[in-house]
Amino acid sequence: MLCPDIRGQAYAIDTAERLEEACGLALAIGVIIADARVIPVRSMRPGTLFGSGQVEQIASDCELHQAELVIVDGALSPIQQRNLEEKLKRKVIDRTGLILEIFGERAATAEGRLQVELAHLDYQQSRLVRSWTHLERQRGGFGFLGGPGETQIEADRRMIRQRMARLRKELEQVRKTRGLHRERRGRAPWPVIALVGYTNAGKSTLFNRLTGAEVMAEDLLFATLDPTMRAIELPAVEKAILSDTVGFISDLPTQLVAAFRATLEEVTGADVILHVRDMSNPSHEAQKKQVLSVLADLGVTDGEGQSKIPIVEAWNKVDLVGLERAAELREMAAQQDDALVISALTGEGVDALLERIGALLTKEARVIELELPVSDGKRIAWLHANGEVLAEEDAGEGEGSPIRRVTVRLNPKQLGQFERL
Repeated sequence: MLCPDIRGQAYAIDTAERLEEACGLALAIGVIIADARVIPVRSMRPGTLFGSGQVEQIASDCELHQAELVIVDGALSPIQQRNLEEKLKRKVIDRTGLILEIFGERAATAEGRLQVELAHLDYQQSRLVRSWTHLERQRGGFGFLGGPGETQIEADRRMIRQRMARLRKELEQVRKTRGLHRERRGRAPWPVIALVGYTNAGKSTLFNRLTGAEVMAEDLLFATLDPTMRAIELPAVEKAILSDTVGFISDLPTQLVAAFRATLEEVTGADVILHVRDMSNPSHEAQKKQVLSVLADLGVTDGEGQSKIPIVEAWNKVDLVGLERAAELREMAAQQDDALVISALTGEGVDALLERIGALLTKEARVIELELPVSDGKRIAWLHANGEVLAEEDAGEGEGSPIRRVTVRLNPKQLGQFERL
């Protein structure tokens, strides 16, 4: 694992953290890391990125460790990738290739596989000089690391463009379908809460705790790829929809951002965004900036971080930070309206988090008193199913039918739906 530190280039997180994150990405795909190091680059070489002496040293170390694969945690041009492979006599992949490989193995739904394949083909277009282009496989992934059961197809740029055009059409249909589903959920009375956060922040662990689901939740980068939705109960809200999304990461390949836009757009239709942060990670502030950057790209926040949708921060993994730091975090969170300290693993602070979200969702709710004929069972049942009925009593007779007086709390969305019944 090579982590180039290029002079004059600004990075979202510091060098040591970048190297650790890169190793985490490699481990997520099952790569055994023989050696990992930061390599300072004074000036980028157009042919190999690294200087000739550094390339020789890398080749020597590959022989020493009997390494079969070299991963460069940065972007390599097709020429740099090819030249490094020739000089090192080994397969070389860059950060984009590694992330695409992870996504290729993790995509569980047809939509996820479409998105990953489109991103892969976009990346692969310029790399047709390569001898190991895999465009179809019987297992997951896209052939950067090779493996049994794969089918190789000799493809040219024209074939790739045709395939990409078909994939874009299919994904556009997916996008429209998702839009219709969001619209349908918008007509339903249930609010939607979207979980967002840096990869491995603990979103799926929290999702499982809140819903009782068994979504894959492991200490791995990109353990979750396909979005999952479940119904949950909240204080003062009988039913809400909780949506788990793919994790964000620094320097996420542009191909993936474009391909996964249909999935990420689920966030734009949420009533509340729950931003899960790993407070045990030294780079949690830099990770927050990355998440807000992606939300800004989606149009959820503006350039100054102001959000159109309420955002609640869940400061997670407090069980890993030590007693003194945990107390400090609780004191800091107490001074903010939008942050709570939790541990998704132990359950600490989760009830308070649910109360905060429930309060946000019912903030604009009004208590109204309605008098309805007993015969109007449909609307009375709707109020019980979707609002918070505070009191109900007989109110005498009216136009030959008994009247029920119902005192109910409804938010503006629910009130509009009730009036349309």
